[in-house]
Amino acid sequence: MAIALTPDQAEFWLQQILLPLAQNEGRTTRSVLAALPPDGGSYRPDPHAKTGIDLAWHIATAERRFLDTVIDAKFEATSFPRPDSIQTGADVASWYAAALDERFQKIAQLKGDHLIKVVDFRGIFQMPAVAFLQLSVMHSIHHRGQLSTYLRPAGGKVPAIYGESYDSAEARKAAQAQAAN
Repeated sequence: MAIALTPDQAEFWLQQILLPLAQNEGRTTRSVLAALPPDGGSYRPDPHAKTGIDLAWHIATAERRFLDTVIDAKFEATSFPRPDSIQTGADVASWYAAALDERFQKIAQLKGDHLIKVVDFRGIFQMPAVAFLQLSVMHSIHHRGQLSTYLRPAGGKVPAIYGESYDSAEARKAAQAQAAN
């Protein structure tokens, strides 16, 4: 079942709701990706779970794929093998930021007729291209939550996500104490 949108509704949804949401959540996701410590990428909570670096790469590449779906009005399930140069959460975060910035600029220019083109997702469901931006946000939030639970056991700190985390509050208190001395 496809969602029925007019071109004007699709542009409004994109410009006033989805794009600002995606940009804001992208900044948060980048901070979680970057918080994976350099020596923590091999951490996995269970033998059947992805490693930290593999989960981080999945988040980054899936979001890129969904944004490309909005731009191209076609879903491509092509995988993005992780280059040898990307070994840490910081590497993934940098790649992710560049990929998102470039795509957000393109998406911001899209018009309603393009945004309402119905896109098939692996024969499972069909939605207007613009709806894949919301799917992208939801998918990244889901996996970002998973990755945030890896951080402490992997030797890292959990950044602020929706308000301060314990770790970001402790860092703030330490900085305030340092400034007072």
